[in-house]
Amino acid sequence: MNHLILPEIGSPILYAYFCRMIRVKLKRKISGRVLNGHPWVFANEVQQISGQVEAGDTVVVEAHDGSFVGKGYINPKSQILVRILTRQKEETVDAAFFHRRIAAAWAYRQRLGYQENCRLIFGEADDMPQLIIDKFNDYFVLQTLAYGMDKWKPAIVAALESIFSPKGIYERNDVPVRELEGLPQQKGFLSAPFDPKIIIRENGLQFHVDLENGQKTGYFLDQQDNRRAIQHIVKGADVLGAFCYTGTFELHAGHYGAKSVLGLDISGNAIAQSDRNAQLNGLDNICRFQEINAFDALKQWTKEGKSWDVVMLDPPSFTKTRENIQKAITGYKEINLRGLKLVRPGGFLVTSSCTSLVSPELFLQTIQMAAKDARRKIRQVVFQAQSADHPIVYGLENTHYLKFLIVQVL
Repeated sequence: MNHLILPEIGSPILYAYFCRMIRVKLKRKISGRVLNGHPWVFANEVQQISGQVEAGDTVVVEAHDGSFVGKGYINPKSQILVRILTRQKEETVDAAFFHRRIAAAWAYRQRLGYQENCRLIFGEADDMPQLIIDKFNDYFVLQTLAYGMDKWKPAIVAALESIFSPKGIYERNDVPVRELEGLPQQKGFLSAPFDPKIIIRENGLQFHVDLENGQKTGYFLDQQDNRRAIQHIVKGADVLGAFCYTGTFELHAGHYGAKSVLGLDISGNAIAQSDRNAQLNGLDNICRFQEINAFDALKQWTKEGKSWDVVMLDPPSFTKTRENIQKAITGYKEINLRGLKLVRPGGFLVTSSCTSLVSPELFLQTIQMAAKDARRKIRQVVFQAQSADHPIVYGLENTHYLKFLIVQVL
């Protein structure tokens, strides 16, 4: 009979053996959430760590009884101590692992009908915690927002090059959340340098996209399905769009047959890019853009008795912390109250919220309160979430963040 002979205590071989088998054991009382599929393990949920760990190491997560839960990456500096990558005991987290995951994510997007532009990897929803990859035709923008994922960045880039043979890959890690992981903010080329100012196509339109300096990854792909939802209500209408950014909703309105479109944004750069997008699509005779504080403008124009057939609101997130949820609700109610007052009877309000901490139910309640205070009756036309390339996983609230609503205002 063959026997396993272990090296002596303190030997380099034994040390390496245990380093490869670092185990994170969960506490008995609070391990249920993770056992039920949530990929985050908080530091206060851990009973014991066997072995010395460094940020980014791959570890085995076990339940309190020693049974296997998953494998993930660890960061002792983060409140989220471990983020689970796989629930398969025999699966190895290596370069081939990331190639398989990215290939599977692309196959899924193609099955849904996405070809040119899409969110290729949506973090936890694709079992790739804190990894964001946006595909803009032949260009890719990458965000690695946690230490463990940042460690695998070369493998991720290699997988993109192998699967897509892209024209360029750009890193947009200029986000404060990385600092919570002990990572610097940075951005730059992950491929041979290229012109980061590109043009993409969406729903029969073209848009300038600045991968280097645009918001987030350069363009808001999460509304691309929702922008098609306005095509019938804007035909022949006078349309007002507040918080227009680069004019995507407004130009869709013009493209779908609006009589006139006015877009508002406080950013001069956003207005300049909106004008360029209007010219690019030959819609500058229909779509106008104005640099102005939308909050102030809507309030003033209500006093002046101005009105539109369709009012579209796409404000930025009003909070990123639970402590300020009430403040966010107050902001959403106020902006929608003003929007509702500007809609002609029988017209439509198009409104969104990208604050993940505001649930769909709470968002709808807020719109109802705004309608009551505006003394307007509303009826729902469309209520949906972000585009399908940003899949929602039940139980992970950060994957269900966007609320998109169209109501008729009577």
